[in-house]
Amino acid sequence: MSIWRGPSSPTLLQDYPVPWWFPQSILQLRNLSLRVLSLPDRVWKNPVLRQWPSLTVRVWLKRDSGQYWPSIYHVMPSPCSCMSFNPETRRLSIGLDNGTISEFILSEDYNKMTPVKNYQGGVTALCWDPVQQVLFSGSSDHSVIMWNIGGRKGTAIELQGHNDKVQALSYAQHTRQLISCGGDGGIVVWNMDVERQETPEWLDSDSCQKCDQPFFWNFKQMWDSKKIGLRQHHCRKCGKAVCGKCSSKRSPIPLMGFEFEVRVCDSCHEAITDEERAPTATFHDSKHNIVHVHFDATRGWLLTSGTDKVIKLWDMTPVVS
Repeated sequence: MSIWRGPSSPTLLQDYPVPWWFPQSILQLRNLSLRVLSLPDRVWKNPVLRQWPSLTVRVWLKRDSGQYWPSIYHVMPSPCSCMSFNPETRRLSIGLDNGTISEFILSEDYNKMTPVKNYQGGVTALCWDPVQQVLFSGSSDHSVIMWNIGGRKGTAIELQGHNDKVQALSYAQHTRQLISCGGDGGIVVWNMDVERQETPEWLDSDSCQKCDQPFFWNFKQMWDSKKIGLRQHHCRKCGKAVCGKCSSKRSPIPLMGFEFEVRVCDSCHEAITDEERAPTATFHDSKHNIVHVHFDATRGWLLTSGTDKVIKLWDMTPVVS
């Protein structure tokens, strides 16, 4: 992976070796003194919201005696892979192994959870922005998807910046920056304070929509024009079906989430300005495959844990400010 570094980079403060039983996913909810854990099968602590290796989501309430007692037992259609909970709105987002995001609203007494909606996508990580009401999901297909829930427009914007599955997400609300970490070891800091665009749907056609050359399955036009059929491609900017000759150029389109160069048709390549090619994210190498992150916005510190059983503490103030 080629790493593009911004004018400054995060500083590694310390790294720590960790035992095998260290939690793979931790979310500390300070206002409610709740913990959301995703632990190996042999380790169980005292979380309030917990995703078990089975098909259940369980909510535990702390009683006056100091002990936790089960309050909600909900069966999911597929094993849970990650969770995100917002204490202000009591919105619980759950990513499943089958590529579905399920959303629930917990009642005020935390004795009932009501389903809200589902989203489709390869889900490996979740993060919620309560101010803009945007849900970020990391995917096993290397992408991050921004779901505009508060706008009620049904928009979903993809962010392409990883070469392996996205393992963890964290959001710096005060600067409107999203931090995504993946199995490729990359730490990507996305500027979400820009007007981003949805990628267009790919159009279907039996011939190139630029030069009208037939594609290889269009036997009638191939016979009539006495030409060999071509392979179909798609322009990432306009979505048109084009041949390889009409889409020989490559260009990044950061406002559409493409920080790396992607295929575009020749006319779109000429129309893209230098301002539209300006990057909206910075890329940094963590030197280990990240499985979980926790960001402390007050100090600007980022905690990462990896498959190498090492915890690293980063000073992110040079890039998140």
